[in-house]
Amino acid sequence: MLHFPVSEFDRRIRNVRAELERRGLDALLIFAQESHYYLTGFDTGGYKFFQCAILTTDETPITLMTRRPDLPQARLTSTIEDIRIWVDAEGANPAEQLKTILQEKGLQGKRLGIELDTHGLTAANWEKVRVACDGWCTLIDASTVVSLQRVVKSPLELDYVRRAASLADEVIRVVAACAGPDVHEGEVEAAAGAAVLRGGGDITIAKVIMSSGPNAMMTRASSGSRTMRAGEQLTCEWGGIYRRYHAGIFRTFAIGKAKPEHKEIFEIANASLHAMTEAAMPGEPIGNIDREHRRVFDEAGYENERQPSAGYSVGATFPPKGLPDSPPLLYTGNPMIAQPGMTFFLHAVWSDPRTGSAMMLGHTIVITEDGREVLSKLVPEYYECL
Repeated sequence: MLHFPVSEFDRRIRNVRAELERRGLDALLIFAQESHYYLTGFDTGGYKFFQCAILTTDETPITLMTRRPDLPQARLTSTIEDIRIWVDAEGANPAEQLKTILQEKGLQGKRLGIELDTHGLTAANWEKVRVACDGWCTLIDASTVVSLQRVVKSPLELDYVRRAASLADEVIRVVAACAGPDVHEGEVEAAAGAAVLRGGGDITIAKVIMSSGPNAMMTRASSGSRTMRAGEQLTCEWGGIYRRYHAGIFRTFAIGKAKPEHKEIFEIANASLHAMTEAAMPGEPIGNIDREHRRVFDEAGYENERQPSAGYSVGATFPPKGLPDSPPLLYTGNPMIAQPGMTFFLHAVWSDPRTGSAMMLGHTIVITEDGREVLSKLVPEYYECL
């Protein structure tokens, strides 16, 4: 099923065609799954293989080249009607079949944009395309043509981001209620996942961060789980997901009674999150957000314990990308101007390997006409899970 009206997809395609013409390109070879989803609704995991859509600047319909297992996916989830299948075989080279389609569309000798900055095009497959098209047409990296369009969300997209933020809030409520001494991390993660599914959301294929004890300092998920003990901390970063749209939330929990030093650093992290949120203003560089993030931590003497950036853009993404839909990243000096409709996950992340302590707070915002809106309805607090 389509998650947006056809008119929404038509508008997006028109904008991308206009950008291709502005860059002097005759077509775009689409390999990023996020681009497939954004432009047509095509929702699949088949991008791990060779899969390409061709969008020309004229009114010719999009052509998708994919494998047979993805044919039902394309028919049921997308607006694409022209679907070509390449067949697995010893020595098969789908890039040659792609070249045949390009020839059919009259693109020999033309300037073609191609999405290179994506997990949907491996180096091996890029080499096949490069060799097949060498001297036949000109391939130009156009990875940002669609991705920059996607940074600013439409009102319909923002509805999904808000639903995702609501699911993320529910996860934090569940974690606060379920976590505690002698409770296994897996029990907490299972309860959180069940709450998301009951709320109509999606579970990411990538493992979320649900790490306690010495692992509470980690900002990447790892395999395995453990039983929590009194006096420890639990870090939870969850991406609420609704129709592939993400909204992140970050919280650190005390397992049992919180230690005084944990409460103290919570106040600093919370002040940093507040400062960076206030710095998110339309018409201003997004680098200002990280400038304020750094200022609060550095003035407190924690320059070495904070992260070098304050977050990133979020939107509709596919594994292994996970929660970040970047660029843009929120780093000091980033000149990109904030515009209404941009959605960012802001995080204040502090960890001290000397003591094994951590404090991580974060929420998702949307840039508005006169400021920003925090999508999480949960006021940051340091939970004690007794």
